[in-house]
Amino acid sequence: MATDNQTRTERLAEQVSNAILAGEFAPGARLDEQQLAQRFGVSRTPVREALRQLATSGLIDLRPRRGALVATLTPEDVETMFVAMAEMEASCARLSALRMTSLERRRLETLQEQMGELVRDGDPEAYADANQTFHLTIYAGAHNSVVSDFTAGLRRRVAPFRRAQFRNPGRLPLSHAEHGVVVKLILSGDAPGAHAAMLRHVSLVEDAFETFTHATRQKVP
Repeated sequence: MATDNQTRTERLAEQVSNAILAGEFAPGARLDEQQLAQRFGVSRTPVREALRQLATSGLIDLRPRRGALVATLTPEDVETMFVAMAEMEASCARLSALRMTSLERRRLETLQEQMGELVRDGDPEAYADANQTFHLTIYAGAHNSVVSDFTAGLRRRVAPFRRAQFRNPGRLPLSHAEHGVVVKLILSGDAPGAHAAMLRHVSLVEDAFETFTHATRQKVP
């Protein structure tokens, strides 16, 4: 039941974040729990939980007596987060190339193959879920709890921005191909190569996110 509740909250957080990123809620706008509950057909409890989750990403501000407000994030703010994310993920990829066990390498390779099936199915939601597992596997493979925990925490902040990019037409096969380069270099133990490939991957994720926001905001009347 806890897993079901968690999944429902995550899906709701994704729906709200997509609406914010698409420009449906302007910066500074108050997010009313009751109105959101009615819009998405849920009770106020999962709405409250979803808003708390989104507050960690910086998409919204939770303020005493004022509730949830859409944060004012500049392109520079988003870029700063992506730059930090790229550096941390690249470090994890480099360390994984050096430290992953044989079993961990096989699991990473298997996960990459499974994600290929999701690309062929054209399922962005399932791919986004698997993508999180993919990256967390690389964090764990670094075998440095400080680095992996910090990177996972930063990922939670950037998650809404990263997930949105999978709605871009043609993004899934590109993402999978980028992953393939990273996996190949990790499996071969090429630490500098894995570092560079992950840096490039996250920079392309940022580019895809910018494309998504530009396209979706053009559709909002």
